[in-house]
Amino acid sequence: MKYIGEADYRHGTASRLGVLLVNLGTPDDTSTPSVRRYLKQFLSDPRVVEVPRVLWWLILNGVILRIRPSRTAEAYKTVWDEETGSPLLDIAKKQTAGIQQMLPEQLAGNAQVALAMRYGNPSVESALAELRAANVRRLVVLPLYPQYSGSTVASVFDEVTRQLTHVRWIPELRFINQYFDDENYINALASSVEQSWQSNGRAQRLVMSFHGIPERYRNNGDPYFCQCQATARLLAEKLKLSEDQYQVVFQSRFGREPWLQPYCDKTMEQLPSQGVKSIEVICPGFAADCLETIEEINEENREIFIEAGGESFHYIPALNDQQVHISALCQLIERHIQGWPEAKGEIEDRQQLKDSEQRALAMGAKR
Repeated sequence: MKYIGEADYRHGTASRLGVLLVNLGTPDDTSTPSVRRYLKQFLSDPRVVEVPRVLWWLILNGVILRIRPSRTAEAYKTVWDEETGSPLLDIAKKQTAGIQQMLPEQLAGNAQVALAMRYGNPSVESALAELRAANVRRLVVLPLYPQYSGSTVASVFDEVTRQLTHVRWIPELRFINQYFDDENYINALASSVEQSWQSNGRAQRLVMSFHGIPERYRNNGDPYFCQCQATARLLAEKLKLSEDQYQVVFQSRFGREPWLQPYCDKTMEQLPSQGVKSIEVICPGFAADCLETIEEINEENREIFIEAGGESFHYIPALNDQQVHISALCQLIERHIQGWPEAKGEIEDRQQLKDSEQRALAMGAKR
């Protein structure tokens, strides 16, 4: 990353479009120190935990980071791949490559797609440095969270703009806040469910599990709960499901205060006694499979459901790097770059760039 005071403009160089994909993040490895560093960065974000800073610092450093990292490290070991490492990072890299390859023909060679994690590596700082090195002058940021929440999407905005405060010449910036009701996204979800039905048959109920947030955030104006419900309704309509054929739940609660309900684990305990013996679970809010889907849903909640008397539990993987998902994200990006030269297939003329450089040098500019 270049900082104010450093050379930032190169005459005669064609400007480019940049796409910055951002997901939540992952530790570098499954060691307790690595997980502790990751959790400290994540849980220190005031967007994630809205508690007075002094009080939270004492709780985080005095209690949580002394106990939780070793437990979380053990959970990560169950999903870590010996060759590819973090499933979230591996999938995110494939998504990045897929989008780079699937962008429209007029963008070929004039667009750069970069990947960042909000917490951990690759960092937002390093991704922006990569884009700046590619002479990106127009930038669209896509947080890979379909439903907006201050604790996720707004945090990405905070970090991107914080890094840009160090830059003398900031790029034109467009930021995609949400795509919870995007038709292509809904179609991609529906396609994944239909493929599961073809391979595994239909269960009695489709459970749609979204990551939770404290109920207090919703009461204070966060639209996340409503957008999750809208996604679920649109998906159910696309699949022609009746109200008793699907259900929305919220997972991954943390701490003692109330979070969005109904809770996923509690629901898993109750469904068999209500006569629901077979379920399939999809996590529409996760763009890529990760600890929360692989371990929490497909292992922990599967076990809860079966032990409570359930007979059949099938997890439908996240959209990951499926072609239908990559296509949906590309179309989302295309819509948000309308009006920019790249969207119209306009490429800067090399001779004009050379002439411009010569004029600048004649006036005393440095190379």
